[in-house]
Amino acid sequence: MKYQVPQFVDVESKIIGPLTLKQFIYVAGGIGACFLLLHFLPFLIAILLCIPVAGFAGALAFYKVNGKPFERIIEAAVTYYSSSRFFIWKKEQVPVKPKMVSTAQPTEGPKNTVRLTRGKLHNLARSLDEEYTRGNVVA
Repeated sequence: MKYQVPQFVDVESKIIGPLTLKQFIYVAGGIGACFLLLHFLPFLIAILLCIPVAGFAGALAFYKVNGKPFERIIEAAVTYYSSSRFFIWKKEQVPVKPKMVSTAQPTEGPKNTVRLTRGKLHNLARSLDEEYTRGNVVA
C-alpha cells in the first residue's frame, strides 16, 4: 500500500489573493498607520513619516534575509541589543597589591631546632666513624 507524502508543508497557504494572512496583516497595518498619520498630521509631516512606516510594513510582509522572515531578524536584533553580553577577552584587570615585606630582623631564632647534647653528638660521631671504616661514606 502506497501513502502520499505531504510536500511543501513549510509553505504558508495564500488566503487573500497572492498574500498569506501574515503578509496581509502587515500590509493592512502599514496602510492603516499611514492613513492615521495623514488624517491627524499636516500633509508634509505625514508623508515624511509614512515613507518609513510603509517601508517597514513592506519589509515585514515581503523581505527575507537568508531565507528567514524580516520579523525574525528584528526579533534577533532586539534580543541582542537588550540582553547583557559577557566578553571573555575583555577581562577586567584587578590591581595587584604588593605584599608587605618586613625589614626588621627576627629577634628569636628558629623554634624547631634540634638540640645537640654532648651524648647525642658523641653517638653521631661514633656512627660516622663506623661508616667510614666500612667504606660506605660518600664524599
